[in-house]
Amino acid sequence: MPVTENYPIREFLNYLTFQKRYSRHTIISYENDLAGFFDFVVLQYNSLELAEISSSIVRSWLASLKEDKIASKSINRKISTLKSFFKYQLKMNKIEVNPVSAIVSLKISKRLPSFVAQKDLKTLFNDTEFPDTWEGKTNRLLLLIFYQTGIRLSELINIKESHIDKSNGAIKVLGKGNKERIIPVNNALLREIDSYNAGKNFLSGDTQKSFLLINKKGKKLYPKYVYNVVKKCLGDVSTNERKSPHVLRHSFATHLTNNGADINAIKELLGHASLASTQIYTHNSIDKLKEVHKLAHPKS
Repeated sequence: MPVTENYPIREFLNYLTFQKRYSRHTIISYENDLAGFFDFVVLQYNSLELAEISSSIVRSWLASLKEDKIASKSINRKISTLKSFFKYQLKMNKIEVNPVSAIVSLKISKRLPSFVAQKDLKTLFNDTEFPDTWEGKTNRLLLLIFYQTGIRLSELINIKESHIDKSNGAIKVLGKGNKERIIPVNNALLREIDSYNAGKNFLSGDTQKSFLLINKKGKKLYPKYVYNVVKKCLGDVSTNERKSPHVLRHSFATHLTNNGADINAIKELLGHASLASTQIYTHNSIDKLKEVHKLAHPKS
């Protein structure tokens, strides 16, 4: 792979890590995007100085990505990465002109969030027989928490016992950018959590009891395990093609919207930075209203 040490990538990544406090996953995405771009610059333009990189060079790289059939969504992420990188270089007086400032993101068709019908989730929680084992109890509880809080997979596995506020009926969640948010939960879920925690006393070995959800060996759950549990359990009750923790997050938001919840409140519950990210759920609500109108209105 061509050497890209001539460009201040590491300095920028350190800024994102220690100043912006971005997650490790996000840092890796930025690093890969920047490495891909500067590898292209080295190969095609013989290691230009940072200040010599122009918007036409950026567009050449984007065109090459398009030729390689890279998805528009992925290309837009790379554009966003470059914009952040060169904005930082401008701030640090490394360049005088940002070559990405005039680059416009590609248009992509918005796909409505995939969600599971309420009747199917009712079947999952009321009619499904979970094994009377630690694994069965863990699987049922993680599914309940996903659907009743709308949290992300990374947020779920990092919930600690100390994050459960029984007196106020809430769970504290640490989201993207280490931002905390409080999500209200009902007494039934709190009782499930209490019963689950009591069962930890019978686990042997060196347990990581500070985490709420742990496996039978007492260790913190890993993402792939949680993903597989959700995929299997949703597959048992739903014909939905997409079966992932994020589908339960979408289901949480869509069902709240369909039942009249305020969009700003849903934004806070999901931990969205922008209302635009939340408003997509209103499309699902409108589709439901159209269906009701079509079935009930005499002129439809």
